[in-house]
Amino acid sequence: MTFTMFLAATACSENGGAQGVPEPLVIDNALTDAEKAEGRLTAEVMWKMSRIGAQTLSADGTKLIYTLTQYNMAENRGITFLWLKDMVSGEERCLTDNSSSNSAPQWLDDKTIAFMSNRTGSSQVWAMDIESGRVTQLTSFDKDVEGFGIAADKAFYVQRVKVAPLKGSDKYADMQKSKVRLYDDLMVRHWDYWDDGSYLHIFAADYKDGKITEGVDIIGKESAWDAPLAPYFDVAEIRLSPDGSMLAYTCKPLKGTEYALSTDSDVFLYDFATSTTRNISKEAATADEKFVGYDKYPVFSPDGQKIAFRSQRRPGNEADQQRLWVFDLATGKADYITRDHDLCATEVVWADNQTIYFVVPWRGTHQIARIDMAGNLTFVTDGDHDINTFTMAAGRIVANMNTISKAVELYDVNLETGALTQLTDVNREVYDNIKFGEVQKRWITTTDGKQMLTWVILPPDFDPTKKYPTLLYCQGGPQSTVSQFWSYRWNFQLMAAQGYVIVAPNRRGCPSFGQEWTDQISGDYSGQNIRDYLSAIDEVSKEPWVDVERRGCVGASYGGYSTYYMAGVHEGRFKAFIAHCGIFNFESMYGHTEELFFVTNDYGGAYWDEDNATAMRSYANSPHKLVAKWDTPIMIITGEKDYRIPYTQSLEAFTAARVRGIDARLVSFENEAHQVFQPQNSVVWNREFFGWLDKYLK
Repeated sequence: MTFTMFLAATACSENGGAQGVPEPLVIDNALTDAEKAEGRLTAEVMWKMSRIGAQTLSADGTKLIYTLTQYNMAENRGITFLWLKDMVSGEERCLTDNSSSNSAPQWLDDKTIAFMSNRTGSSQVWAMDIESGRVTQLTSFDKDVEGFGIAADKAFYVQRVKVAPLKGSDKYADMQKSKVRLYDDLMVRHWDYWDDGSYLHIFAADYKDGKITEGVDIIGKESAWDAPLAPYFDVAEIRLSPDGSMLAYTCKPLKGTEYALSTDSDVFLYDFATSTTRNISKEAATADEKFVGYDKYPVFSPDGQKIAFRSQRRPGNEADQQRLWVFDLATGKADYITRDHDLCATEVVWADNQTIYFVVPWRGTHQIARIDMAGNLTFVTDGDHDINTFTMAAGRIVANMNTISKAVELYDVNLETGALTQLTDVNREVYDNIKFGEVQKRWITTTDGKQMLTWVILPPDFDPTKKYPTLLYCQGGPQSTVSQFWSYRWNFQLMAAQGYVIVAPNRRGCPSFGQEWTDQISGDYSGQNIRDYLSAIDEVSKEPWVDVERRGCVGASYGGYSTYYMAGVHEGRFKAFIAHCGIFNFESMYGHTEELFFVTNDYGGAYWDEDNATAMRSYANSPHKLVAKWDTPIMIITGEKDYRIPYTQSLEAFTAARVRGIDARLVSFENEAHQVFQPQNSVVWNREFFGWLDKYLK
């Protein structure tokens, strides 16, 4: 089967041409003869790749639905298709065409799925008979549906609700052309948007006669907070019980400055019959367990009697250990079932009423593990890969998995042996024609005698007798694992394909090596993790194939901070730097950013807290105080809609570099935020990125 082009007409095209309906998107992403002949991964080739998203097994485990997104570079947009794979015969076919984007599939029975689609110009919920392809509309609300779920005769959906007037034109009817915004408290903006007084709310509804009825806002129409939580708005934070009688969800019912400084979200339980809500985080609290950090992602057991959820103990610390708890609805008590294991639990799925499977970040990889109610834990999978999510039904698991050298494909997981059998091959043409470099796994001794996992990626057709320009990759987060990830933004194989050796260390702060390793970086940005970076590049530079006169340092977000800081302390190691959306000035960053709990936790406090030794050490070591030592060309990239590390940080750094007389370039995307997502912007980003490196390292 080929995934390079799909234009077939199905029942989905019946609304084509209606007002507001998106234009059909032609997908023709076959590699050109020139690309095949060159055999090298480029940004243009990468954007021709198909991207697998969500996946879900039917209850009997015999059928698999998954989403596949493809892009048209000239149109600067993509479209998401639904695919069906028969797990018995292996046959697969596309269920939707190129006239609409379709997502979030859910099985209603063994031959019917519900899903979201924009085929009428508005995002609504639809159902499809997978045998006939016939579709029916389940919602037709006047506003977009941004998430949904159905169980038995109950449903929920998510919509945006206007709560408070925050614009001048809202408050002053006679001043409709006014563009003023009005705020009396934080947070005025979040991630990539200004607070306009509207929030995502959950609506509890009936599902009858093939329709989702108009529901009840269970968050409260006057409640100025989001459920699911901003800024990711992950609908997986909401779950219906198997019988449809209850709905569990995550919410952080705080406002203003308290909201900006807190991570105290709770798990709530709504009862359809009584229209009442319980806060199970507060019910489960004891003298020893207060549940004052993030409590998220409730999941019902098959019998509906228990709820598993993930909880972080320390308030204000978004990188605290994600502990797995199980709440008993009858007793109102919760058990911490991963208590004896120094790991984080993510992507939780019940196999039966006594067994839970989940994804574990583990030693620079992501694996599936299982645990029983007594806390007995077993790893199901092993190997150098990232299992991102999985679907489970009838004793079968299908995992969404990638590596540094391979984008996401779906794999059947043997629950006894952990063996992985590939089910999809959506980018076969790329792998058949494009060469990838070797990925080495190294353990490097740090300055304090610990072992640090470092990935080294070599260029394709690597020749150990030659010398290569080499890049130190600095990870963002800062609490984010340098794992076997495949990224369409920072792609190691793409960097290697341009002739660079990549050194990617899991320095202090990177999760999956125990909570102590993760915690160490907070309050010590300029300390041990910087020494870890230098240990990694110095150790790999002992190889005869590393050209020590042609080394660069690159990174985004916290990695951008690392790049700025390294520019002042590298002692001649690097000949070029690239910082994307990095923190440059700690004091202005504290006032510029939005989720204040993050900088409060990681810096140790506010810049005016002069009695706080940790905070004062952090601000004293802000990168902007090292600019006098900068002597190396630097490219600075930013997105003008970035409110997490606002673009003003990048402007400060660029100004400092140029006033100091240092070669510098500012690359500013006016329609991007903290990451670059749009196809043409991404290609431009890569051309600038490699153009800068090639200028100074080749």
